[in-house]
Amino acid sequence: MERVVITGLGAITPLGNSVQEFWDGLKEGRNGIGPLTKFDGKAIDVHVAGEVKGFVAKDFMDRKSAKRMDPFSQYGVAAALEAVKDSQIDLEVTDPERMGVIVGSGIGGLNAMQDQIIKMHEKGLDRVAPFFVPMAIGNMVAGNISIATGAKGPNLSIVTACASGNNSIGEAFRTIKHGYADVMLAGGAEASINEIGMSGFAALNALSTSEDANAASIPFDKNRHGFVMGEGAGVIVLESLTSALNRNAKIYGEITGYGATGDSFHMTAPSPDGSGAARAMKLALSEAGITPEDVGYINAHGTSTPANDVSETEAIKLALGEDAARSVAISSTKSMTGHLLGGAGAIEAIAAVKALQEGIMPPTINITTPDEACDLDYIENKSREKEIKYALNNSLGFGGHNAVTCFKKWEGQ
Repeated sequence: MERVVITGLGAITPLGNSVQEFWDGLKEGRNGIGPLTKFDGKAIDVHVAGEVKGFVAKDFMDRKSAKRMDPFSQYGVAAALEAVKDSQIDLEVTDPERMGVIVGSGIGGLNAMQDQIIKMHEKGLDRVAPFFVPMAIGNMVAGNISIATGAKGPNLSIVTACASGNNSIGEAFRTIKHGYADVMLAGGAEASINEIGMSGFAALNALSTSEDANAASIPFDKNRHGFVMGEGAGVIVLESLTSALNRNAKIYGEITGYGATGDSFHMTAPSPDGSGAARAMKLALSEAGITPEDVGYINAHGTSTPANDVSETEAIKLALGEDAARSVAISSTKSMTGHLLGGAGAIEAIAAVKALQEGIMPPTINITTPDEACDLDYIENKSREKEIKYALNNSLGFGGHNAVTCFKKWEGQ
């Protein structure tokens, strides 16, 4: 069994188009959510979003390649290239057949789907763009990353709704742990801030209707009423410890456990007792070989919906036990980014790894009215400095998908 470490990080987020900008924003408690600018959402009573700002695809890839990608693929490729550069891995000497990609998306190329269906309807069946299919299908973020980096090992995309990014990281971890690859690029990407994406979630009464960006994504607050759509991507370089040590790589942290379960309860609602998420947390702890008391920080799924935040609170209590649950520090960074759907678990994994590395836990901002049903320590409004050894990253998706990864502070061999 190989130990698996993190040697590179890459992110495109509403807080900035690099890991440094993203992490600085989280530490400062800066809100990346702002007015919805991509279309007029008044008809569905949606006014804010966690939009990526100032992203220019040709800054990360050639213009021809960019034109053949939906934004979700562009974000994923950009994040992957940052992660590879950050890892300082030499692609000229790395065995491409031992380097793979597992990067998922909850929805895939929704912009291409919307644009080309409208074009087909207005101009005819023969006017659909030649690259519509490879722009739309969700696996192409992993495919495009493989092409951009030369990775020829396992090349997969996982679709588990809002758990996609975290499941991808967990499965990539296992791929290296059990010897099928030495290096994996893992994470998630999403670009669903458009008319059909937002209208679909609005029809489910899932989105915040607030006009105030500071009162929209408010996880664990009593006045929460829906999530805020975000977009972007996160990709991390996972590497066997053997490979990392052989090339004297910079190591951010270690991934030590992973749990994946199903609620078998409802298409969109989590199990109220949190039992499915709790089992995923317990599985991650078991694989990591640690006790609940060892966990110093949890990056919660924390969507700011009434059902999720209560259910997740119950899950943490059920998984850790009442005493450990009340002593662990928890935050939802979705309060600053919105919900990136399939990309959420990936950027939140980066947040967990950086929290361990720097001893700074990001806050849950804009909590003004604590909810009696959400009665744990949610690091309200301001980041907290504390040396911690283990962190969990929770992701829960429509369909009852639960994914939890466990990270360890790197302290040497």
